[in-house]
Amino acid sequence: QVQLVESGGGVVQPGGSLRLSCVASGSIFSINRMGWYRQAQGKQRESVADITRGGVINYATSVKGRFTISRDNAKKTVWLQMNSLKPEDTAVYYCNVGARDYDGHAVNYWGKGTLVTVSS
Repeated sequence: QVQLVESGGGVVQPGGSLRLSCVASGSIFSINRMGWYRQAQGKQRESVADITRGGVINYATSVKGRFTISRDNAKKTVWLQMNSLKPEDTAVYYCNVGARDYDGHAVNYWGKGTLVTVSS
């Protein structure tokens, strides 16, 4: 059984910062990509940022220059540092992991989500 546990969400004023964390645990042979998605109320889930095992990073245009993704392969942990937050960043943020199990199968895991609210 694989679990992704997210933390760090909350309420913050515009211009503020939050740091999200996601720790993967369970029967995972290897992790390739780790990333964050978000879903605002009434909208589709969208990719925010992702990072490969080798450190290749992608950001959504809307968060470039404000958000920073990082990871620790040994700790199976990914972080999302969010600065200069805007009301439009309000959403449930989901951790996503692309991995291989011990049978060599590619698998995709999701966390349960953590709510980020940016409001004055």
